[in-house]
Amino acid sequence: MNFKEIIKSIENRNFLPIYFLNGENTYFIDKISEKILDSVLEESEKDFNQTIFYGKDTSIDSILDASKRYPVMASVQLIVVKEAQHLSRNLNQFEKYFKKPVPTTILVFCFKGKKLDKRKAIGKLLSKSNYLFDFDLVKDYQLPDWILSCAKTNNLILESKAVVLLSEFLGNDLSEIEKNIQKLKLLVVEGQTVDIEMVQKHIGFSKDFNLFELTDAIAAMNVQKAGFIAYHFGKNSKNHPLVLTIGHLYGFFTKLMKFHFYVDKLGDNQLAGKIGVHPFFLKQYKQASKFYSKSKLAQNLSFLRHYDLMSKGVFSQTTSQEEILKEMIFKIMH
Repeated sequence: MNFKEIIKSIENRNFLPIYFLNGENTYFIDKISEKILDSVLEESEKDFNQTIFYGKDTSIDSILDASKRYPVMASVQLIVVKEAQHLSRNLNQFEKYFKKPVPTTILVFCFKGKKLDKRKAIGKLLSKSNYLFDFDLVKDYQLPDWILSCAKTNNLILESKAVVLLSEFLGNDLSEIEKNIQKLKLLVVEGQTVDIEMVQKHIGFSKDFNLFELTDAIAAMNVQKAGFIAYHFGKNSKNHPLVLTIGHLYGFFTKLMKFHFYVDKLGDNQLAGKIGVHPFFLKQYKQASKFYSKSKLAQNLSFLRHYDLMSKGVFSQTTSQEEILKEMIFKIMH
């Protein structure tokens, strides 16, 4: 089951005896565990039938002892193990219980930051029993769709560019995205569309002074605007570290190179998936491909590697980050 299917099954009270939630997507793990905590027991039942353990501060024996108890004046009891990744070395001690869980216990593991090894006995056992749920980070090209879905859940209408800007600057921190969508919801009247200006004003971005706008200017070969943004980046290096700018542009030009190789071979949706972007971004890549040939892109990637080393003191220890940035932007656009 995926995230939505798990939430739906919980809402329908189709509970499993074990939920082993694992992976880097901590937002999904938190949301599911919160849903279970809110749904399984009535408030009056929780005092005697709900136990929360923390992996750092508990033992396997304590969890097993609690799991084998019977509920008190309730049909089930709920055990939630948060920070379960701290128990990873001793999970094999649960093998006997996982093979035959107590039917009146719902046992939830929040195993964050990594996945259980499915090649090992415990991983195989949980996977075979359908108790193991993997949650990967939402990929960059999937973020706009996820943001739109989150906005819809919150009855908020987002302009396309506002969606892109949120995905660009909040990344795959889904909890931060949700928090900011809820913030925007408080600022609009029903039916009002959130545009890019509102996002820039209320989420803390400054118009023309962000990586999204810099990439947009470079893709459109708007030398004046790109230089203007580079100037302000240079003056505010604390907020705009050069290493992040270089990394972002390296990713953009790498994807643009892939675009050149596959544009005549694939349809838009396949092409977007191949280069690792949302289909919304293809318009930008189509535009940029007119200005940056494959040979120019190869040169630009070389420039970026050079200036990355230069920013770390190689070649020159006296050139400022501001000067490096301005020279780098000039060279990649000429």
